[in-house]
Amino acid sequence: MEVVGQLQKQYVDFITSLFREAYLDDQYVQLQKLQDDSNPEFVVEVVSIFFEDSEKLLNDLASSLLVSISLFWVFILCLRPSLLLMVVLFFLLFLFQLYSQQQVVDFKKVDGYVHQFKGSSSSVGAQRVKNACVTLRNFCEEKNLDGCSRYLNLVKQEFYLVKNKLETLLRMEQQILQAGGTVPLLEQVPLLWKQ
Repeated sequence: MEVVGQLQKQYVDFITSLFREAYLDDQYVQLQKLQDDSNPEFVVEVVSIFFEDSEKLLNDLASSLLVSISLFWVFILCLRPSLLLMVVLFFLLFLFQLYSQQQVVDFKKVDGYVHQFKGSSSSVGAQRVKNACVTLRNFCEEKNLDGCSRYLNLVKQEFYLVKNKLETLLRMEQQILQAGGTVPLLEQVPLLWKQ
């Protein structure tokens, strides 16, 4: 049983650090409270759905922010223009992009994806992801493509960090259970991260 005690202590230390570093918030505690003997895999299932949905949302967000002008390039390549004409066309293309960026990106659609991602992050207690989504939504409201692109990278970074942390946490829970122990409930753990 000494092994179980060590695993439980490692678990408590790790999850405490996740709260202290704001990877997770109290919503994760609420999620854990919904798990019971009738549904012992509840947290794992909800977090797994969060991972899957988030991957799709991140892909949708990235593709929505791309300014696509590939048909224009196909047209240029088909003509095989002279070097001077290519330079002129490239310059015109550059001007076209500058002028039309705000019109090509559907910021309402992007905002919808960000809103959905913020909601799912919030539902599992992924606090840093949720906070990054709030800022990304502000850039969407301003129709700021550069800000959206930069913050999308931050949202991705925060998502993959919390995903890694949650996968580690869930693995630790499995190790405790396999060793014959019980996973300490967060309400039984002193709330060290709130001090």
